[in-house]
Amino acid sequence: MVKITFMDAGSTIFARNVHGDCMASPVLCDSEIALYDIDAERLKDSEIIINAINENTNQKRAHITSYLGIENRRAALKDAAFVVN
Repeated sequence: MVKITFMDAGSTIFARNVHGDCMASPVLCDSEIALYDIDAERLKDSEIIINAINENTNQKRAHITSYLGIENRRAALKDAAFVVN
């Protein structure tokens, strides 16, 4: 499973569009998607939207994880094949 890390994932509109595209791609629909941000509220909003896309259009094939705060940045980036900033 390929890991895609999205830095500044709290940018909800951008995150929604890019994640939707990833999940629509047969090559990336089974990816691990790591969401990272330093703003808890914005990260949670993006997580809700991305999980809804995964459930409603991707049959829950992607694995979504969230990482909050500077102290979790390395974990968000660990083993990432792609990083979107």
